[in-house]
Amino acid sequence: MATVNIRVATAADAALILRFIRELAIYEKAESSVQTDEAGIRASLFGPEAKAHALICEADGVAIGYAVYFYNYSTWLGRNGIYLEDLYVSPASRGSGAGKALLQHIARIAVAEGCGRFEWSVLDWNEPAIRFYEAAGAKPQSEWTVYRMDGEALRAFAEG
Repeated sequence: MATVNIRVATAADAALILRFIRELAIYEKAESSVQTDEAGIRASLFGPEAKAHALICEADGVAIGYAVYFYNYSTWLGRNGIYLEDLYVSPASRGSGAGKALLQHIARIAVAEGCGRFEWSVLDWNEPAIRFYEAAGAKPQSEWTVYRMDGEALRAFAEG
């Protein structure tokens, strides 16, 4: 079994992260939704105004996955939480423990930083991911519905 290592991503990983984002988008049947490029990844994850964090998962020195997370806030808890935006392991490396290692790495960050929650979303048809998360002890939050405003709807609403 390969040795799995998690490291903090750097700006030099922008192309790798973009490749993983595209692979994830293909898996999620949303390839055409990826609108960023290497420069966008570099600026948003590693620029001076970056609000999100990225991790790279390697097995025997070869990158096999990544995670992106950011901090949110719970008014009810009065504490920060961590929101997992992406967790991806290349198909050939699934079942190796890499996904669990990434998830546990971020959970440890949340605990070390006193976060009250660690949350993420999963597509309702993604049974392998749902089983994986539930096996880790996560519980679905079925009483909440996610709403999104983007693109032209966001611009129009902002303009009033």
